[in-house]
Amino acid sequence: MAASDGEPQAATKEAEKPKIEPLRLPTPEEIRGQDIWNNCAVRSVVSGIMGGGLGLFMGLFLGALDNPLMQEEMTAKQQFIYTAKQMGRRSFSSAKTFAVMGLIFSAAECVVEKARAKHDTTNTVVAGCVTGGAISAKGGPKAACAGCAGFAAFSVLIEKFLDRHD
Repeated sequence: MAASDGEPQAATKEAEKPKIEPLRLPTPEEIRGQDIWNNCAVRSVVSGIMGGGLGLFMGLFLGALDNPLMQEEMTAKQQFIYTAKQMGRRSFSSAKTFAVMGLIFSAAECVVEKARAKHDTTNTVVAGCVTGGAISAKGGPKAACAGCAGFAAFSVLIEKFLDRHD
């Protein structure tokens, strides 16, 4: 009886052991792809293009929500034309802003990450500060400082929400 009692225990011990997955090395194509993506210029341009696309869609959406001031006096055709023009203006403006924002943020974060050889929240703070300061620099030094602090804080909040760094 003792031998039969020991057999189920041995079987459960084997079942409890975690299975070790074999290590898979990356293919040469994957290595080339990683090398290309690790280039700061490529990463920045792609982020700028993606930011421009996001801004385009946001501008289209927000431009459609604008109501003309003289809405009661306009015909349906005039309202449609006004809304279409407003959507075009808003989408172009938002696309430019988001493209510049994505390009600057990505470039700053990549350069800081390469210089520090670390991937942590400090890179996000510096990139947010550079981006906010650059975008609001036209307003003067006070605006640049406020933009730096605000965008850095916003970047950290988004980073913590997405939890990219351990």
